[in-house]
Amino acid sequence: MRANNFFDFPASLKQFLYFFPMDDMPWTWIPNIEKALLIYENFSIKERKDTFLKKIKKLFSQSTAIAIGNNVYIGKNVKLPITCTIEDNVYIGDGTEIRSGALIRKNVVIGKNCLIGNSCEIKNSLLMDHVQMAHFNYVGDSILGSHVHLAAGAILSNLRFDQKSVAIKVGDKKIPTELKKFGAILGEYAQVGCNSVLLPGTLLEKNSIVSAGITFGGCLEANKIAYLETKTTVAGRK
Repeated sequence: MRANNFFDFPASLKQFLYFFPMDDMPWTWIPNIEKALLIYENFSIKERKDTFLKKIKKLFSQSTAIAIGNNVYIGKNVKLPITCTIEDNVYIGDGTEIRSGALIRKNVVIGKNCLIGNSCEIKNSLLMDHVQMAHFNYVGDSILGSHVHLAAGAILSNLRFDQKSVAIKVGDKKIPTELKKFGAILGEYAQVGCNSVLLPGTLLEKNSIVSAGITFGGCLEANKIAYLETKTTVAGRK
């Protein structure tokens, strides 16, 4: 269950590696996301953000609806729409595209060449390189490895109904995390189908798939697929 069983840390985010040891359990990274971003504030974030906003104003004569908070780093060749919200303590890597209506809340690291689709919401999460969130996705308190794909409407829920700390279920064992909010750990190339929900504390190992329209919790092994068998009956109308 070490982080290096799920992913390799991308070179594009090497400046944060100190806060995310590869030999640790990956869910222990979640409280460190804010710390990593506050340290990164020492870099020339404000200069990069101001330069980007000047370019936006040249592209659009009308007033934009982009709201950008404090301590936000926007990399080279990032594409933003004229309607999105980026709150405090956010890092967006080179070549990433953010689409209309996206809400990037506090304490989010996004690697290079990612896609954050329309009406997606992210908070307190680390997304590595080439992650794709199609549209209408929610990702909270989660770690997504490179090349993870979330199809439309896929949700990574992060809070139990009883609001107790989240435990990870691996086989018959339960591993306590002492985290009240914890979404999911998705290994490299993992995929979640349309309108599926991952329960708090879900682990998807490398190249695993949760198919469309199901609720899944626990640990899915590498190269496995979780799906629900259903039978559709077609009959003539009376």
